[in-house]
Amino acid sequence: MSSGAEDFRKRLERAAEVRSYRGAGISAEEEAALDALDAQEREKRRKVSDAARAEYLVRDAMAQGKFDNLKYAGKPIPGLGESYDPDWWVKGLIQRENISGLGPAAILLRTEDAELEAKLDAQYTEQQVRDILQDFNRRVIDARRQLQGGPPVITKTRDVEEEVRRWRERRAASQVPQAEAEPEAPRSWWRRLWKGAGTAY
Repeated sequence: MSSGAEDFRKRLERAAEVRSYRGAGISAEEEAALDALDAQEREKRRKVSDAARAEYLVRDAMAQGKFDNLKYAGKPIPGLGESYDPDWWVKGLIQRENISGLGPAAILLRTEDAELEAKLDAQYTEQQVRDILQDFNRRVIDARRQLQGGPPVITKTRDVEEEVRRWRERRAASQVPQAEAEPEAPRSWWRRLWKGAGTAY
């Protein structure tokens, strides 16, 4: 420990000792002397450099075990070395708290944009797909106006006709394997008769 930090520690201990005398039935003169001593200690503390104070506080916290069992002890801190993302704090909060449906429009729209195709593929009619796309585009345009503040919106609107065409193609591709599957061979009339006769008894 440096001499500055050691001096600071001693002064803190002395100040604690002085405070312990108060209220112990001492006279007015002794109380005045303690006040003067207390004022001197405060003045000395004020002159201690920020570096010495910080070093003392860190060492004291280490001695108390406040740095033990930290979340990322011995592990790389996530996000270090990546390009700067202005929305890092919002994304971290949403991930930590498992928040859904809340947050700046820019973040919510980006998340929705990434999951939009899966949402469209779950629809059964072309009109449902168009309604979802039109609603998405309307919300993107509203968010770009920045009426509610927040980070800038970089999500692009979707071309409704192009997305509907792609939806049709994905839907047709997913139905091809079902159509190519061979239907179950019909049972002959005597097998049906035999099975019916067997269940009659």
